[in-house]
Amino acid sequence: MTRTLPGTTIQADLSRSDGVEAVLGPMFLTGGLTLSQVTTLTGLEPYVIQNWVRRGFLSPPQQRRYSRRQLCRILTVNMLKDVLQLEKICSLLSYVNGNLEDESDDLVDDSYLYEKAVWLIARSEDSQVTGIQLKEALKDYSGTPEARERVERVLVAICKGYLSARLKAETEELISGFC
Repeated sequence: MTRTLPGTTIQADLSRSDGVEAVLGPMFLTGGLTLSQVTTLTGLEPYVIQNWVRRGFLSPPQQRRYSRRQLCRILTVNMLKDVLQLEKICSLLSYVNGNLEDESDDLVDDSYLYEKAVWLIARSEDSQVTGIQLKEALKDYSGTPEARERVERVLVAICKGYLSARLKAETEELISGFC
């Protein structure tokens, strides 16, 4: 099932359990990505990403390069921004990762969170994320039970937000056919 990888402009086989890794892994073999590479991958304007950094929603790039962790944060925000206010998205991410500029207080890596969200999205489509799917997605998560519960809640919210954004886009496309 080849589709656009959520939050990107890239096609990926989301039926593969390693679909995200197959796309993102090779991108980081030589280090991080430049702002122009990130904007190409996401379709976002450079000033948008720079604004997110300025506002503290994303840590600054190191030596003008964005890490995989930072890219995954950008992708998560990008896939939710059409249905949630930026502050709500950041509150959602802060629920599991505290201060968004400080990775040392994170309950879960943004890369892991994004990968698991995409895995769940690919398997839930237009239905609810089930407890069985969550258990399977997080089978390798080693945090405390309280941290796991927070991660589960955030994953469900991300999936519902993404599915809402897809439904909104489909509705707008249908409506544009009437006008």
